[in-house]
Amino acid sequence: MGRHALLSASSSHRWLACPPSARLCENYEDTGSEYAQQGTDAHSLCEHKLKLSLGMETEDPTEELSFYDEEMEECACGYAEYVLSLVEEAKKICKDPVVLIEQRLDFSRYVEEGFGTGDCVIIADGTLYIIDYKHGKGVEVSAEGNPQMMLYALGALELFDGIYDIDAVRMAIYQPRRENVSVYAMAKDDLLQWAEGELSEKAKLAYAGEGEFCAGEHCKFCKAKAVCRKRAEYNLELAKYDFEMPATLEDDEMPLRIP
Repeated sequence: MGRHALLSASSSHRWLACPPSARLCENYEDTGSEYAQQGTDAHSLCEHKLKLSLGMETEDPTEELSFYDEEMEECACGYAEYVLSLVEEAKKICKDPVVLIEQRLDFSRYVEEGFGTGDCVIIADGTLYIIDYKHGKGVEVSAEGNPQMMLYALGALELFDGIYDIDAVRMAIYQPRRENVSVYAMAKDDLLQWAEGELSEKAKLAYAGEGEFCAGEHCKFCKAKAVCRKRAEYNLELAKYDFEMPATLEDDEMPLRIP
């Protein structure tokens, strides 16, 4: 099993919002779930379908997948078709764009020991494409301002910026079970400004286990959420609104009128 980064790209939404949660979560085992395994299976199939479409050597993983079904097959085929359309788009500005699949991306220049794996990276003259497949259907994921995608982009820039003179980054999330294809583009200079400012500052705090605990939507996938004091306080505060007395009396609370 591969080593997991303390400050991974996939958990960046949480540790950027709540820096000390990164070290706190080290104390709790990742038990996994059927949903996580289903996502892993889907990614394996997506990788195979995309390599097949690009004429790359690949082995069909279908028999090894625990959650393979017709829906997963359709999703993976759709993903491959979408990436191929981006490759064709890239060819309009670059004769021979580079396509990398399941590429390890190192962004440790800005995040201590930071690395992750990009589902697909396309490098063309002037433009870098980052594509991420999401199999989940519970929450629609947006590419706009998405820190996971931005970290992958930073890792890809470390590898290719000097070769291809990239000035723009285009990030895309393909989420077929929500019929969601979210695309967000930003200038390389804006990405680097974020990396050298907010990202580096929050990453240093997170790696040291310092900073302020902050509860919110990012708590959903936190391994320490069941015992986190800040989250308990946050939930208690929200509960107050559920029991808050209305400003006006209801009909059954109106005083009796004596004729």
